[in-house]
Amino acid sequence: MDSITHLVLGGAIGAAIAPAGQRRAALLAGAALNTVPDLDVPLLLTLTDDPVTWMTWHRSFLHSVFVLPLIGWLVWWACRMHGKRVQAAPVRWFWLIQACLLSHPLIDACTVYGTWLLWPLEVQPAMWSLLFIIEPGFTLWLLLGCVIAWCIPKAPGGRRGAIAGLALAAAVLGVAGLAKLKVEREAERNLAALGLAHAPRFSTPLPFTVLLWRVVAMTPGGYVDAERSLFDAGPMVFHGHASDTQALAQARAAAIPAVRRLDWFNHGFMRAQVRDGQLVLSDLRMGLDPDYTFNFAVAQRRAGQWQAIAPQQIKAPLPISGASGLGRLIGAVWRRTWHQSDAPLRDAILAPQAQAAVANPDGTAASSASK
Repeated sequence: MDSITHLVLGGAIGAAIAPAGQRRAALLAGAALNTVPDLDVPLLLTLTDDPVTWMTWHRSFLHSVFVLPLIGWLVWWACRMHGKRVQAAPVRWFWLIQACLLSHPLIDACTVYGTWLLWPLEVQPAMWSLLFIIEPGFTLWLLLGCVIAWCIPKAPGGRRGAIAGLALAAAVLGVAGLAKLKVEREAERNLAALGLAHAPRFSTPLPFTVLLWRVVAMTPGGYVDAERSLFDAGPMVFHGHASDTQALAQARAAAIPAVRRLDWFNHGFMRAQVRDGQLVLSDLRMGLDPDYTFNFAVAQRRAGQWQAIAPQQIKAPLPISGASGLGRLIGAVWRRTWHQSDAPLRDAILAPQAQAAVANPDGTAASSASK
């Protein structure tokens, strides 16, 4: 999840658990504690410049349910030795620290990116994909709870406000779970009609909402995807996309480390392309076809064989940029949520640019629209 969500999640937990006289301090401490697991980012940046290593080790050791309780105990012990607040309410502070630390990886696991909850066990990262990485409907309730707790720190209403914020955020998670179940059932029926009943698939919410979802299923020659609003009726319309599955199979057989690592990390949900003799793998879980957020050149064809190279991250031309692009994205998601359409969401996002380009062949309007 985004940093603001982690701050307000930890703050709300701290305010809900701490004694009344310590509520503001606990809110700040909880916010700080909930950001601790993401300290793996600067650490990894200093240890490696391999983008595949960085991606697959982020959300690992400092997001582990085995490691964080130990860190929490050490923090609690140190604060109990030297902090009057913890000395005054040691039991509450122990559980406050543990809850603030552990809630970070658990809420991260609710996104599609993947969180290695059971590090160091070789278990694939959890990707429950209930929330987009930024979900205002979840974060705003936590923020409201923090504001109430901060404004009336000593009154019972302060604690109740924090608890209410947490409860309402949990309700959003519940709605997301029910929505995912509904979309998955509809996808299962439609994929079965296409002969893909047993195809590996995943579903994930589209930006800023739990009402609009994307489903991707792997096929022998690539993958298919479809978008589904909770308010849609009728069958889902899947669009087919090609992937160089033969090249990917050969790279897997060659046991190229980066291919094996990405395969494990993204559960095999990736597109393979050969560009200038290099094998480029794209994570299908993040982005809108054909532009995906994470793309890596991992192998070079030499003498008809795939050989490992130092992985390189390739940035895709994103369909949105700047405030105007964000506005188009929000508008397109809003319209698609309430109005059924077989066209991909990406086409709706780019439609204003395409219309401007047609109206102004010299490119003036299209250029200004993208700024």
